[in-house]
Amino acid sequence: MQNRTALYLRVSTADQKPDLQYDGLRDYAERAKLNVVGEYLDVAVSGRREGRPQLGALMASARNRDLDCVLVWKFDRFARSTRHLLTALEEFDHVGVRFISVQDQIDTASPMGRAMFTIIGAMAELESSLISERVTAGMRAAKSRGKQLGRPPVSPHIVAEIERLAAETDLSVRQIEEKFTERRAEASSARSPN
Repeated sequence: MQNRTALYLRVSTADQKPDLQYDGLRDYAERAKLNVVGEYLDVAVSGRREGRPQLGALMASARNRDLDCVLVWKFDRFARSTRHLLTALEEFDHVGVRFISVQDQIDTASPMGRAMFTIIGAMAELESSLISERVTAGMRAAKSRGKQLGRPPVSPHIVAEIERLAAETDLSVRQIEEKFTERRAEASSARSPN
């Protein structure tokens, strides 16, 4: 079995050092006789933010089958959410890449790791269903209390003014929106006492 391993590390701020993650991952790789062929470090990037460049590069290497194993310190250093973790694990599984989270003691090559993969998938599905149920119940409750759902209606005079500006000027939609935002702010400040 190949063991070309990539380390993935993430720190949330530029002044944080990834030393704990790095040392722990290197020690684990050495004990497990994994051949580290790449290191991917995202610095000062939130776990929830889209577009982590090094994670993107890691996923591309996995898709290209340039590695056999991804080693991370903890799930929360790797994934933004349960859903993101599940999506990544499914992709790794599809391309035959083993995933190991050292602190969470998960290795998808082991029977327990495979079971955890299934449990994580079930939990993500449950989380999604519960959120959907809560939103639906909340909307029903609000509607039964007479609350209007969705965006408030736009007054006809505002619609007419937008149409006039669009027809008579070269303003973009964004510029028209900015004009209305300015007018609302001026009107609000004129109404409020000094």
